[in-house]
Amino acid sequence: MFTVFLRVIIIYSTVLLFLRLMGKRQIGEMQPYEVVITLIIADLATLPMSDTNIPLLNGILPLAVLVVLHFAITYSTRKSMFLRKVFSGKPVVVISPNGIEYDNLRDLNMNIDDLQESIRLCNYYSFDQVQYAIIETNGKMSVIPTADAAPSTALDTGTKNPPPVLPSIIVSDGKMVKEKLKEQNLTADFVKKVMKKFDIKKIDDITIMSIDEDDKMYLQTKGKKFQVINEVSQKIQNKKASKK
Repeated sequence: MFTVFLRVIIIYSTVLLFLRLMGKRQIGEMQPYEVVITLIIADLATLPMSDTNIPLLNGILPLAVLVVLHFAITYSTRKSMFLRKVFSGKPVVVISPNGIEYDNLRDLNMNIDDLQESIRLCNYYSFDQVQYAIIETNGKMSVIPTADAAPSTALDTGTKNPPPVLPSIIVSDGKMVKEKLKEQNLTADFVKKVMKKFDIKKIDDITIMSIDEDDKMYLQTKGKKFQVINEVSQKIQNKKASKK
């Protein structure tokens, strides 16, 4: 029993390491050859876990070979356009200004219902809203809308938006994220002051607390609606000064 337990830990750790080495893409973002290798790895990993008659090395070696094969194919597809088309395929236009490209749709083994579902997932609900629809090599659809259906941007309206800022989550599910506090030059004392300011009894009640470079905070406690607090540091200081 202990042997099986130990083998499961070793194989699991090995597969996890190999998958991390292969990259962080999700299943829906993988190329066909990556999906195949991932599925084979998952299948091979179960054999030495359950069958103690298979030497552990014989279980790990095929996994290592598949990872090497993955890197070899990835390197080859970066260097050769021909091999890229062989292993990954190429994007296929399924809707053009002429309408639905039925032959291309048939080659992809898709029907009209599949196509309609895909454009709905891209937030377009009628074929006449789509100028081009392209099935990418990972199977996902990209949509270029018609001029009438395209959302307006700052360039269209002649306005200038401020550059986006990336918020840092400093409390997540009741736990302080110390590295994010350090990134923002904050301390645990800052979190305590926010809790006191907004009458939060304990940190476990906080679902999420994030803050960005503009001193804007997104705060939500369990069972309550979120709050967006601008200039949160200033609000805390004002409360402290008023007590004096």
